[in-house]
Amino acid sequence: MSTIGLSSWAVDLKDVGAIYPFQGWEVPMVIAAVAFWVLWHVWQFSHESAELKEKSDRVDVKESRSAIERY
Repeated sequence: MSTIGLSSWAVDLKDVGAIYPFQGWEVPMVIAAVAFWVLWHVWQFSHESAELKEKSDRVDVKESRSAIERY
């Protein structure tokens, strides 16, 4: 199966051009990858913040201070 329209590799490759699939999709793929990366960090930050908020809400301040004073 040929993705670039050649039936034989017995040609001068400088005349062929790019020989990989998805030619011309480099910029959209980079944009999609950067967008995914940024969105993943936003998602990760929000979930970690929610987890830390939940844990901080369960902390008993008086019990924590007495444990610190004890040691």
